[in-house]
Amino acid sequence: MEWRVRAIRGATTVSENSIEAIAEAVTELLDELETRNHLKPEQIISTTFTATRDLDATFPAAIARQRPQWDNVPLLDVQQMHVPGSLERCIRFLVHVNLPASQTEVHHPYLRGAKDLRPDWSLAPAKSGLSSVSIPHRDSC
Repeated sequence: MEWRVRAIRGATTVSENSIEAIAEAVTELLDELETRNHLKPEQIISTTFTATRDLDATFPAAIARQRPQWDNVPLLDVQQMHVPGSLERCIRFLVHVNLPASQTEVHHPYLRGAKDLRPDWSLAPAKSGLSSVSIPHRDSC
């Protein structure tokens, strides 16, 4: 398979608005991204993070930049549009990468409370070795 530009979505929720809780959630999310997609930081073109308005203790990109080899990845943080009734304390990302994988082989990590946003893309944690959940799409998040 030839290398192609791919877009990977993902999201997680944070237990509280603190630097520690945001760092834990972002680290877990990026660990899943790298593990599930056999991704190396040098394959990442750019990453955009969104955070809901109730998360302002730190920037998700600041946490990502501390990861090994992520210091040269272009990163951006933006505030997620607020919609009444939407998931709170949520961090999402859109990552553009170069991968030798088809779009259907790309894994989109939706963790913690964010699993309900895209149950069709939700996976058991990589360390468990379980396969993906196959549930019909119901959210365009």
